Amino acid sequence: MSKDTIVIREIEPQDNAQLEQVIRACFHEFKIPLEGTAYSDEETPRMYESYQNDNDVYYVIELNGEILGGGGVKPLKDFENDVCEIQKMYFSPKVRGKGYGRKLFEKCVQSAKKLGFKQCYLESASQLKAAIHIYESNGFKHLEGALGNTGHYSCGVWMIKDLCD
Repeated sequence: MSKDTIVIREIEPQDNAQLEQVIRACFHEFKIPLEGTAYSDEETPRMYESYQNDNDVYYVIELNGEILGGGGVKPLKDFENDVCEIQKMYFSPKVRGKGYGRKLFEKCVQSAKKLGFKQCYLESASQLKAAIHIYESNGFKHLEGALGNTGHYSCGVWMIKDLCD
């Protein structure tokens, strides 16, 4: 592999600490509330362990051993079994605006289909305008309120997409 190759791959145990830093930094950068968001989730410091089931997956973006972001798919908590959630999708400023976030997002949607989910749900914060644009351009539709029980009461954007198309 040549130097400066960006890789999108499944999370490994040694990625946890760097990924946690990337996730937490985004909340400060975009002034997103820390309570009622992924910032205070129990799984944020232990992302590898949190995605080891048959029906979930988490990907990271890596450049020369540095983790620059990630995103995953998991069943939507306390909701219908065939609905998943794209979650914990955050990127370092070093990798934004280069198309990798879109690639990783599309990989998550493809994985959701492969895992047999019929619909894909996500929550976001209105501050994350670039992310919301990617979701909209991938066919996600806005909802009036939250689905399931993510515990993210501070997220003000809820979107869903049918995966059968």
